[in-house]
Amino acid sequence: MLSQFNNKSILITGATGFFGSQCLKNILFSSKPKKVVVYSRDELKQFELSQKFPEDKFPVRYFLGDIRDKERLVRACSSINIIIHAAAMKQVPASEYNPTECIATNILGAQNLIDASIINNVDKIIALSTDKAANPINLYGATKLCADKLFVAANNLVGKRKTRFSIVRYGNVLGSRGSIIPHFKKLLSTGIKKLPLTDERMTRFIITIEQGIEFVFNSLNNMSGGEIFIPKIPSIKIKDLIYAISNNKNYDLIGIRPGEKLHEVMIPKEESLNCIEMKDFYIIQPMLSWWDRTKIKPNIKKNGKKIVKPFEYSSKNNQNFLQTNEIKKLIKNLV
Repeated sequence: MLSQFNNKSILITGATGFFGSQCLKNILFSSKPKKVVVYSRDELKQFELSQKFPEDKFPVRYFLGDIRDKERLVRACSSINIIIHAAAMKQVPASEYNPTECIATNILGAQNLIDASIINNVDKIIALSTDKAANPINLYGATKLCADKLFVAANNLVGKRKTRFSIVRYGNVLGSRGSIIPHFKKLLSTGIKKLPLTDERMTRFIITIEQGIEFVFNSLNNMSGGEIFIPKIPSIKIKDLIYAISNNKNYDLIGIRPGEKLHEVMIPKEESLNCIEMKDFYIIQPMLSWWDRTKIKPNIKKNGKKIVKPFEYSSKNNQNFLQTNEIKKLIKNLV
């Protein structure tokens, strides 16, 4: 049971998305919340979600709204205890072509949520980030880095209020909408013989939706305010993924797309000395004058160790790479 949500009011932004809807399901079936507010701008997806979780059977409230709309957010955050911020514009090519839209959602929307949370004296806000926010080379990553900085700095704005903001940063969620596995499966269903590969060296961090949700919930328990939580997760070679999903070692090399990296980074070398290492995750400490490591959660104080040797946590130099048979098993178990 997720006791941290019992008798609490929770708001999930982007709750009709892949992560948000699964997160909602976990909270409803593993705890006894006072209410969960579904906040998103897609009325069709909200209707479809309401067929699975009707208001007369579940403590759910469906709230149409855009995170670009500050007044609407202020209304939605009334009497809320915990916010899980999953709403974002995530597609790299779409963000490159529509930069102002990406900025309006990922940056201005983040600030709107910060303001609405402080106005309503919300207890905890945890925001979902991405590996693309570390050393970004595309607009999506740059906007998420900016949003991360806003959420960390928001802890400076709360004064004597109890409101606290933290972040989780992880890699690609297996099977999420618009991600590589559904794309490859769609191509295979059309009868294509060889899947496309941008570069033979390409690697990525991966995480399952169940692992991602569990990490968010654990981070909510561990947060003091201002931290970036980063899980220790495996990497894969994209060419191994192609073989795992198609049973064909051949592929079409198409070249790296604009804004795409060969390898993803979750902790840049420059930030590594500001990290605490736990057994299953890292914490990037906020570079704020009020941050006091002696006041963080007891289990972190007891079990965490300060990084003393600079390192880069990237999908290229990860100590944990999945083999083809392990990738096949993950794909088979996808929701």
